[in-house]
Amino acid sequence: MKNRHFLIVAALVCSQWLFAAPKIQQVEPLCWWTDMQTPLTVLFHGQDLCDAQVSVQQVVNGKVMRGACLGLVPRSQHNAESPNYLFVDFGVFQPGTYRITLKKGSKKATYDYVIGTRRQGSRDRKSFDASDVVYLIMSDRFVDGDESNNSTANTAEKADKSNVNGRWGGDIQGIINSFDHISDLGCTAIWPTPMLGDNEAAWSYHGYACSDYYHIDPRYGTNALYAEMVKKAHEKGLKILMDMVPNHCGAAHWWMQDLPYQNWINQFPEFTNTNNVFTANYDINASEYDRLLSNRGWFDHPMPDMNLENPDLLKYFQQWAIWWIEYANLDGLRVDTYPYIEKIPGSQWLAAIRNEYPDINIVGECWTRPAPAVAYWQSGTKNFDGFDSHLPCVMDFPVEEAIRQALENDGNGWGNGLTRVYDAMTMDYMYADVNNLLTFLGNHDMARITDVVKDKDPRRVKLAYVLLATMRGIPQVLYGDEYAMTSANKEDVNNHSYLRAPLPQGEAVTEPMKEMFDFQSRLFQWRKNEPVLHYGKTMHFLSRNNTYAFFRYNDEEAVFVFANASEEPRVIPTETYQEILSKYNPTGINPMTGEKVDLNDKEIKVPGLSTVIVKLTH
Repeated sequence: MKNRHFLIVAALVCSQWLFAAPKIQQVEPLCWWTDMQTPLTVLFHGQDLCDAQVSVQQVVNGKVMRGACLGLVPRSQHNAESPNYLFVDFGVFQPGTYRITLKKGSKKATYDYVIGTRRQGSRDRKSFDASDVVYLIMSDRFVDGDESNNSTANTAEKADKSNVNGRWGGDIQGIINSFDHISDLGCTAIWPTPMLGDNEAAWSYHGYACSDYYHIDPRYGTNALYAEMVKKAHEKGLKILMDMVPNHCGAAHWWMQDLPYQNWINQFPEFTNTNNVFTANYDINASEYDRLLSNRGWFDHPMPDMNLENPDLLKYFQQWAIWWIEYANLDGLRVDTYPYIEKIPGSQWLAAIRNEYPDINIVGECWTRPAPAVAYWQSGTKNFDGFDSHLPCVMDFPVEEAIRQALENDGNGWGNGLTRVYDAMTMDYMYADVNNLLTFLGNHDMARITDVVKDKDPRRVKLAYVLLATMRGIPQVLYGDEYAMTSANKEDVNNHSYLRAPLPQGEAVTEPMKEMFDFQSRLFQWRKNEPVLHYGKTMHFLSRNNTYAFFRYNDEEAVFVFANASEEPRVIPTETYQEILSKYNPTGINPMTGEKVDLNDKEIKVPGLSTVIVKLTH
């Protein structure tokens, strides 16, 4: 009798265990839309969701409708290794609110999922290109527009402006408040560093250790405010790029407590760094050991390396990027640490985004040199192995390095000075599209340009900006460089936290800062209306006296640029330019001064550390 009673109780306990009430904690993507090219797979995470039966009913005016649901139809489902995940594929046919039920035995959990109507013209959205100038913002440091969100109850790190490595309070409202400043400078697109949740206990301000791929960090604002920022930017004629990091997440991400699969991230018996050997992706002599460590090693301790070779993770990241573009109406993407990603699934990730948005531009951080190593990652490059990354735009680190090295000293010696720039530009034949390179003088991960040039001389900074504005590619300006900002740490100008200072405001903007801003503003405002600088060809001329000359040209017009990086005046050797100069009226206008310049004059002197620009027509 006792044994019989025990068996009955055991059976009841077992049945409760077998059919424990499912509990939904995360549902991603947060919503979806009709008329999307990308099929919808929803990740459900919670308590005991594996093998749940899935059903859907439409909700109208808060009332659950009976009968078959034709607007959102479950097609297939599969479990993960963890019993707390369920992946469900849906057919999407009509907008509306749908109650999704996950049932196990007599227990069930529900979630109301919204399908929206896709924005008209969304698929054919245009993007940033060589007619734009991109303004790079370090989101936490730029401008604190709303002090009430500097510290929040549900985030680990609180604001502390006395801690150079801590949170300082920059936010979405600060960016919105700065639209006029950015527009007045002549910039037309904004790239903020990541604003998604980053809930590390320390060093979370940089944003590159994501803890939530679908929510803006509350210290910046909300998803709704982010979308409002994009809307207001468009009203000002500005574009917004989102900085995405598919290579790694943060150790504080919710899934790190319960991985869907053990290979969701790349794991090792002990912490193992990436070897940063990007060349292993195309080096015919590379070992498999080096290749795997390059793609699978961790970027840093709090940054678990994602394994995009897991098909569910790849699908998750494809939908994630597409969701943000659609939800916020984005104009483009910047991809962090692109060559660290597993090569083939990385290209599949980008291909899915571009299949959904054929004209969208995406720029990847491929921090390597020389030019052939960068060109390998640009889509359309005729690589020997047939690989196509589907990454349309890459960051031009070789030319950035050449300009900085040319101006960090007096440029004396064979191969130094502006000869470095000439040599870097000779590699343009390697790229599939030279007009779709992101050109820059510095970014948030390197010393500011004013810290680099000799004597911190503003003349050298201006010379660098003339090159940036007139060379091929898409110029990018690091916030604060319009004021010739320098690092707060004079002993170590490469210390990232010190160079990521807030943008000066009000009385903190000095007269020299205003003068630098006015110079760059005239330059970039003029550039806006010069298609020859956006899409024209280049012909350049070498001189060994630390000068550099080039023409940006098409069949109708040309822009001539002469840069003198020496401290002595130089005479423009106009007679050497006749092969191209003879095609245009040699008398043109210097757009920076409004003065006429006759390039047939053989006695044009250019002062040391300065430039001459001349707009020519037929």
